[in-house]
Amino acid sequence: MDVDAGHGAALGGALPTRPGDLPLTRRLRSLLNWPTTESDPVSQLVRAHRAIHAGADPAVLRRAYAIAETMHRGQFRKSGEPYITHPLAVAQICADLGMDTTTLVAALLHDTVEDTRYTLQALSDDFGAEVAHLVDGVTKFDKAFYGKAAEAETIRKMIIAAGRDVRVLIIKLADRLHNMRTLGVRSAASRERIARKTEEVLVPLCDRLGIQTLKRELDDVVLLHLHPEEHARLARHVHDRPGWDAYLAQVVSQVKVALRRSRVDAEVAPRPRHLYSIWKDTVAGDHNAPYDLPRIAVVVDGPPTDCYAALGAVHGLWRPMPGRFKDYIASPKNNLYRSLHTSVCGPRDRTVEVLIRTEEMHRSAEYGIAAEYRFPRTGGGTGGAEQLAWLHRVLDWEQDAADPAQFLESLRCDLAERQIEVFSEGRQVVLPAGATPVDLAYELGTDRGDHCLAARVNGRLAPLSSELEEGDVVEIFTENDADNGFEAEVAPRGPRREWLSFVKSPHAQMQINRWFAEHTEPGISINDKVRLGRATLGLTLRQHNRGLASDLPLLRLAEELGYPDLETLLVAVFDRVIEPNEVVRQLIDLVDHRQ
Repeated sequence: MDVDAGHGAALGGALPTRPGDLPLTRRLRSLLNWPTTESDPVSQLVRAHRAIHAGADPAVLRRAYAIAETMHRGQFRKSGEPYITHPLAVAQICADLGMDTTTLVAALLHDTVEDTRYTLQALSDDFGAEVAHLVDGVTKFDKAFYGKAAEAETIRKMIIAAGRDVRVLIIKLADRLHNMRTLGVRSAASRERIARKTEEVLVPLCDRLGIQTLKRELDDVVLLHLHPEEHARLARHVHDRPGWDAYLAQVVSQVKVALRRSRVDAEVAPRPRHLYSIWKDTVAGDHNAPYDLPRIAVVVDGPPTDCYAALGAVHGLWRPMPGRFKDYIASPKNNLYRSLHTSVCGPRDRTVEVLIRTEEMHRSAEYGIAAEYRFPRTGGGTGGAEQLAWLHRVLDWEQDAADPAQFLESLRCDLAERQIEVFSEGRQVVLPAGATPVDLAYELGTDRGDHCLAARVNGRLAPLSSELEEGDVVEIFTENDADNGFEAEVAPRGPRREWLSFVKSPHAQMQINRWFAEHTEPGISINDKVRLGRATLGLTLRQHNRGLASDLPLLRLAEELGYPDLETLLVAVFDRVIEPNEVVRQLIDLVDHRQ
């Protein structure tokens, strides 16, 4: 639904399908002799669509437009324009992305079921179940702004629908982009509210889908409405940069020469940042002036190995800046973005950023999941499945959300978080930044999370509350692992409530809450803490290839550390009053010294 919609002489809400509806449907099918002049409102859409999909049949687009125009007749946007201009613009955005005919038909009709008497059944009868699913997936989403319950319900519905067909999200993004383009007619409070909702949910969704060509514009229009003064300042900066074009032309020219010498076929072009990107780097670096480095893109005509040859040519031309090289080809981003990033000390000692990628990588970086539809021959169909791994994870924990409001809050947190990749059990696992071994355990499986006992990070025992870092290698020990070194009797009975104070992933939070909803909290007795403290020291000792034949050294150490008895020391180890590694270090010193 268009957030600017003024229903005017609206035909009313969707009505149940009944025999009386069918003559209307048949009549609409034979409405017009299609115009062929430039005044035809669908002509631009058809041209854009057939420029990418030459074999597409425009008749179905015209039929969809005719039904949409008839159903929305008498409805107007807040700008005073006929309402039909909105779905037509949404379809145009989808066409420019290169989406298929089915998506364009659904885009033209995406508000009919919500805002007119055109029913979902009639839509399915006219255009098929596939189009009906897409329209149903986006129906009522924008009414979220008029109540938290509606917002949570409709977003949850949209995510579930996208799990079956990701084109639901692409239509929603196009819908929001057009609404954001025309947001100026609304009040300041409405502009800020809608821009904030866009920033929290839809922009991150766009990033997860990898559709940078949409995300850039969404970013900039969000900046316009949330920080209008900063937007104006950056717009002036971009407009007034003296000598910028000449400098970039010099950089491009020299890189082309270096690539030819290295026999690398490539296109080289300036790659200016959009306003939001400049603003983000300016704020992150606490710069007074806009932080806007010159940047170019090198798109090689060849295999990925040519990217590294191009990198060598650039580094041979100018000195690379330490710490500014990132290889997203060997280690793609979570949205499957691939490219080499480097910064060099270019002409006149100015820092220049360089992006290096293949043509296929460039297409994927621009269009993300939409590349599967825009370039069907090159997409291969496999990248899309990998690109949507995050969506499948969301759908996994969506089933455990107690209510839609909890789901929405968890989704916002998940989308807002920076992500890291760690390695466990021979595979890469994506987690929110700041995630702990408990988050990882639940990602590996609900049972492993519920019975998580200890963790080893990069070969060293670590508290379960430890924050993991990018690239960490993590081992998870549970009571069910045969070789974990713990006695079965010392294992905790399920998760502990204190885990909720440090876990980061929505999946872990929901599973812990689920467990406590299904079980009576056992509590941790003193005897449990004593056994778990002893087991923790045993595992830590094994890290040093040591062990204890009796409790005597522990009793002596407890006395030296001022504990009244051994049990109190072991409870302190469990509660992390004293770190296990520190106890073991002193214990080894004590034993070795006495020997």
